Amino acid sequence: MSDDMKDDQLGKLRNIQTPAPDEAARRRAMAAAMTAFEAAQAGESKKTQGQAQGSRWAGRLKSIFASKRTWIMDYRIPIGTAAVALLLFPLGLQLYSSTSMTPPAAVTSREAAPPPVAVAQSQPAEAAKPATEGLVAQERVANAPVSPEPEAEIAADSMAAPMAAAAPQMLTEMAPSPMTAGAPAMLGNRQESGDTFTKFDESPVKAVSEAPVSTFSIDVDTASYSYVRRMLGEGFVPAPDAVRIEELINYFPYDYPAAASSSEPFKPAVEVYPTPWNPKTQLVHIGIKGYEPPAGERKPNNLVFLIDTSGSMDEADKLPLLKRAFALLVDQLSAADTVSIVAYAGSAGVVLEPTHADQKARILAALDNLEAGGSTAGAEGIELAYRLAEENKLANGTNRVILATDGDFNVGISDPEALKSFIKDKRAGGVSLSVLGFGQGNLDDATMQSLAQNGNGNASYIDSFREAQKVLVKEIGGTLETIAQDVKIQVEFNPSFVSEYRLIGYETRALNREDFNNDKVDAGDVGAGTTVTALYEITPTGSGAELIDPLRYQQQGQGVQVPAGDEIAFLKMRYKLPGSDTSTLIETPITRAMAVDDIARASSDARFSTAVAAFGQRLKGSNYGGEMSWAAIKALAQGARGTDEDGYRAEFVQLVDTAAALKPDAK
Repeated sequence: MSDDMKDDQLGKLRNIQTPAPDEAARRRAMAAAMTAFEAAQAGESKKTQGQAQGSRWAGRLKSIFASKRTWIMDYRIPIGTAAVALLLFPLGLQLYSSTSMTPPAAVTSREAAPPPVAVAQSQPAEAAKPATEGLVAQERVANAPVSPEPEAEIAADSMAAPMAAAAPQMLTEMAPSPMTAGAPAMLGNRQESGDTFTKFDESPVKAVSEAPVSTFSIDVDTASYSYVRRMLGEGFVPAPDAVRIEELINYFPYDYPAAASSSEPFKPAVEVYPTPWNPKTQLVHIGIKGYEPPAGERKPNNLVFLIDTSGSMDEADKLPLLKRAFALLVDQLSAADTVSIVAYAGSAGVVLEPTHADQKARILAALDNLEAGGSTAGAEGIELAYRLAEENKLANGTNRVILATDGDFNVGISDPEALKSFIKDKRAGGVSLSVLGFGQGNLDDATMQSLAQNGNGNASYIDSFREAQKVLVKEIGGTLETIAQDVKIQVEFNPSFVSEYRLIGYETRALNREDFNNDKVDAGDVGAGTTVTALYEITPTGSGAELIDPLRYQQQGQGVQVPAGDEIAFLKMRYKLPGSDTSTLIETPITRAMAVDDIARASSDARFSTAVAAFGQRLKGSNYGGEMSWAAIKALAQGARGTDEDGYRAEFVQLVDTAAALKPDAK
């Protein structure tokens, strides 16, 4: 055939008009196909009577094709022709589903329905699960090979032939993959990840005329930031309760003024500047930095590693990462320190008796021999760990249990209140508790936070080896050595200058006003070199930004009036030195001289912490965060990076971009 004839025929083909979709034709074609299929099935059933049942679905498909003498292994068909057919078959199905066999109703329903969750091909039965269940399943099998369950194989076998016959209709009705079409639809809160968090309401705006005093316990935990970073890195917006803004802010080190001595372990630094998300309000920035003793003054440590080796820890980001993290910690210890190891699973046991830290090979070998398996008996392990710590207690040193777990406590002391009381009693005896969380899917953040708070320790979430380096190497002093206990902050606002205020974050750390002077009330502890930041958003009197209407039957600003131009508020702090039962008071007036009229004139630490606060409010869906865009948040953080030796602030800037992609600004 000449080229001209070929071109002529191709031209005719190009000019053929595509027929309009015909619903009646589709129904007739499907009816004929099903009739033929049933007839073929009847013939096959006669041939296969007496044969073994339960062959895999792929084998059954092969037998169907073989009966029509079209199987690729049939040598009467050239291999090349079969390969071409295999390549063209998907294209044919796509063309078939997008032209005459595509009913308009199916297209409409496909666009209106939410996209299904992508699942592994080896789990066909999972496609029928709700989207939230699919996300949970993806979390728990992300690092493990998956084999189909017997039920899934049976279901696939029974459905294979009908799927082959009805493939065009199935392709028409299936929603697009979330990874290729409609990608933003799969982005959002992963509410049912299996991880649990303490539920809390956002701190509200308060009128100074009604509640002029704000009291709270400081918080040095950073677990929320690590968890949020991991969720965003995996393409999900974390649940609102997972976002604790004070932990996001306190994740970063700040260059606040250093304390002169251990007897007065910190001094507050205060700044006042305009709020970037609301030009009619201002921010009061309070920062402290714990005293950092010289290396020669470091106290010896009596440490007990309490390690969860239950079956749920058998994932790459749990026990294997845990071993590497503790190896980093062991490398920081000296001969004056001792290490014990207790493991718990189906039962608790001592893996390593108290050993001087200069015997690093022995300690690391004990860690390396740990294996995951069994149920979880966390409470039994805690009892044994505390007993070891008490038997080897150092009078002038740090005595601490470090619990490392995925947070799954389901055997032992089942009553959370009883468990907290146990930890609290041991704290009074001089043994504290810190908690390191690993992995996801079983993370009981609420219990971890509660245990750390009642144990006078801190809670951290280790999502990577880099985070382990930060917590157990860079910030080892703050993790192990406490320089101030029961630290409380109380701020009284002057109604002459402040009409309303709200504390940003610290919802789970709120105290009653009378708790401030009560030394029996527990509060947060500050470790060596640790920085703590608190932010208040205040509404200046007469600014017009008030959200609360004035009272009808009371005069505003009753009480002692402070002269204009003097104090905006009055800051009080209480703390106890380690081993002391009596608190010490620090007082600092917050004056108008501390205020600047442009945020650009605030310190880089104040500007960066403000950017983190804005980020947390946007991510959480705050009612008070204003309309500050992701781009504005990024610009504020970028301009306040400073030296950033370890790259934490640069990483945060990138995290803002990720959050912006997952939760775009409203248009």
